[in-house]
Amino acid sequence: MSRVINPETAGKQRKRLARSVVLAIRELGKQTEPTADSKDMAAFIVLALQEIHNTIDTTVAAWEKRGYWVKADRFRLEWEWSQLLSERLRTALMDDDWASMAMLLAQVAQKLNKEQIPTRHRLGTPWVGAWKHLQTQGKSE
Repeated sequence: MSRVINPETAGKQRKRLARSVVLAIRELGKQTEPTADSKDMAAFIVLALQEIHNTIDTTVAAWEKRGYWVKADRFRLEWEWSQLLSERLRTALMDDDWASMAMLLAQVAQKLNKEQIPTRHRLGTPWVGAWKHLQTQGKSE
């Protein structure tokens, strides 16, 4: 029996999520006042940063298995900000504090400044319905 290869690696997922977050930040920056779409985009960013953080252990596990402890620790430190900013953004969003949200989104954009999004991207609008999902996730915790 041959081995099963999963083409959807944690690195690819992290890259796609990072690009989607950058796209959401750009679209959010175009808005003049908070709307339902703004909440969807902000909630999507919170959820995407959580997912990015969840992919870290998957990536690092292979390195730790081979004894590359320093490389694994550096990678964890490099992406540690994702969970921290996700929690802060969630708090700001739930409190409807758009001033804090703007500052935090600027920090996220600075961390993801190397991500290039082509003009004709295929990302679509992944943030649709994210606000409702974030609210139901908060109630279940």
